[in-house]
Amino acid sequence: MKFFATFGLLEDIRAAIQTAFVPTLVAILRDPILVFRPHEVSRIFMAYVWRLFGDGVDGNARPVKEELLPANCYGVVLDIGAGHGHTALYLDHTKVTKYVALEPNVLMHPEIRITAAKKGFTEEAGTLLILPYGAEQISLIASALGGAHAVDTLVSILSLCSIPDPEQTLRRLVNDALKPGGTLLFYEHVLSPREDVARWQRFWAPVWVYIMDGCRIDRPTHVWIEKIDAWAEGSVWGKEGEPEEHLFWHRVGRYVKKDD
Repeated sequence: MKFFATFGLLEDIRAAIQTAFVPTLVAILRDPILVFRPHEVSRIFMAYVWRLFGDGVDGNARPVKEELLPANCYGVVLDIGAGHGHTALYLDHTKVTKYVALEPNVLMHPEIRITAAKKGFTEEAGTLLILPYGAEQISLIASALGGAHAVDTLVSILSLCSIPDPEQTLRRLVNDALKPGGTLLFYEHVLSPREDVARWQRFWAPVWVYIMDGCRIDRPTHVWIEKIDAWAEGSVWGKEGEPEEHLFWHRVGRYVKKDD
């Protein structure tokens, strides 16, 4: 691998620390009990990081999202790890009845409301629902949606990298939350098939996961999705113009669940 491809993410790490370290430290000084709540500290840090990175990450993925989301999202859309709710910007309001933003970091919820409202999705109108749960909390998600199999379209944009127990969580989301005949759409950075790239992904993973609130750059997420025994059809493709020797190697996919 070329030097920049191998060490380029150091600039992202530097920018994240430069942006989020001081305000996170201030939050701890104001509430010292946070020292004993590292998970909360990580979410505070990530909330500041995403203020810096969120719009840029969305912009970099815009061509992919414009191809993937408007044509395929319909009904009740569950957005896993919604972040600032950028997915809502790509939804066709004539086809989507409700945008459900699943985001465990409550510090990001105000931004979700602002972003979703730009496309007409609001809590007042009953077209926006923000859930403060992790993707693994299937029973709570189902309860909030009125029962199992309430989701028409399951969307993950750069989020499956950070969910806990990913293989089991993915299976349960598909089996228990997604309707028969429903659609799963994803755009994720995944483990590279190139051994030299994969080796460096595994090298950097312990650092990146700490800085980026649980994000792993070495998960074969697309492989796990394909293995789920629930699909009537599916397809996976790459990001146009992306070099193979990229630590953030992306896969895009659309799967349709069997209509029992």
